[in-house]
Amino acid sequence: MRIRFGYVAMALNIMEGSPNKTVTVTNLLKIAAPADRLNRLRRLTRENLANQLRVLKYNAAHDIHVFRFTSKLIPLATHAEATGWDYAGEFAAELMEIGDFARRHNMRVSAHPDHFTLLNSPDEKVIAASLEDLAYHARVFDAMGFGNEAKLVIHVGGAYKGKDKAMDRFKENYQLLPENIKGRLIIENDDKSYTARDVLELCQAITVPMVLDVHHHYCCNEGENLADLWPDIAATWQDSLPKVHMSSTKEGTNVRAHADYISSDEFIAFMDLAKNLDRDFDVMLEAKQKDLAVHKLMADLEKAAGVEVVDEATIAY
Repeated sequence: MRIRFGYVAMALNIMEGSPNKTVTVTNLLKIAAPADRLNRLRRLTRENLANQLRVLKYNAAHDIHVFRFTSKLIPLATHAEATGWDYAGEFAAELMEIGDFARRHNMRVSAHPDHFTLLNSPDEKVIAASLEDLAYHARVFDAMGFGNEAKLVIHVGGAYKGKDKAMDRFKENYQLLPENIKGRLIIENDDKSYTARDVLELCQAITVPMVLDVHHHYCCNEGENLADLWPDIAATWQDSLPKVHMSSTKEGTNVRAHADYISSDEFIAFMDLAKNLDRDFDVMLEAKQKDLAVHKLMADLEKAAGVEVVDEATIAY
């Protein structure tokens, strides 16, 4: 069973490793002229794209093939101040260079629109804003030259005092999505409302891959045994590599908070239950220390029984 590790958004181990530099709307509006405000967004975008390519080169040098792009790559892209701005056309060369580099180095890329992106909301304004946000992410991936292999991770959304009806709204709205969004969506269980079983049943109903978040499962479950769920979760990916999110609980009273690093014992426990299926999968580490968490987990796993180090971010078990 081969497992690859990746991380989210920015590299902490290099200079200028943040591709998500932005500006608040309040500060942007302090700039008097609309043209100057847009130029401010242009400068930030140019810097973010340069940093993004730098991060991907760092990843390639360290065999990291799984990466999640920041949603802030184009700052305030969905805000009214950016209305009419053809950022995909203006930065076409830079975006395509990023996509080409990722493809040359066999990188699996994704993005994770924020928690305000809700396809099951009963509020039409929320749905409209969610569609706009998804369209932005899809537009960036299109400009990078990616097809539906570049995925968008979302949650089911709110329970709205009735999970069954909320799930039905999700299904209805999902069917109305344009193909360059619909074909990219993958759905993750959350830590408050929708259990791994809930999301599995939804994904099976609409034929969408499910991302198992192991930490979320332990925060929100109804007593299900993850070993029983895993084969069906993996099957939602059909011929593609399943993807898992892994984090550890930060010390303190909030069990949902993510720690700086990943507990190797917790990850080995998951590998043990996944071993019966013996299917390769990728892991997105959702740890505060980003790329450093990948390096530390690899160092910890290197000492564990049964683990074979394949490269700097891949193991066999």
